[in-house]
Amino acid sequence: MGESYECYCLYGINDKGFCEDASEYKFFSHKSCEYFPCHRTVDEENYNCIFCYCPLYAMGRDCGGNFLYLDNGVKDCSGCMVPHKRENYDHMMEKLMEFYKTLREKV
Repeated sequence: MGESYECYCLYGINDKGFCEDASEYKFFSHKSCEYFPCHRTVDEENYNCIFCYCPLYAMGRDCGGNFLYLDNGVKDCSGCMVPHKRENYDHMMEKLMEFYKTLREKV
C-alpha cells in the first residue's frame, strides 16, 4: 500500500506524467445518451462526455469550476462546463493529480 504505479502508454510521457502525441482518448461524445447534453451548450460537436460525473466534485470549493452551493448545502454544478469542454482534458487531469497528491500527503 502507498506504492506509486506508473501508467504505461504507447507514446512519450511529458514532464507532467501525461502521454504526448495521443489525443483520441481525451475526447468522447455520447450523443445517443438520453441526457445529452447534460449541461446547456451551444457547441455540441465539442461536448466532452469523458468526465460524465465530474471527478473534481469532491474537491469542494477547490475544484476550479463554475458552481454554487444551494441553501441545503448541496454543490450545484449545473452551470459548469469545465469537464465538458474538449480542450480541458489536461486541465482536469492536472487538478486530479493535485487532489490525489494532497490526499496522499494527509495519509
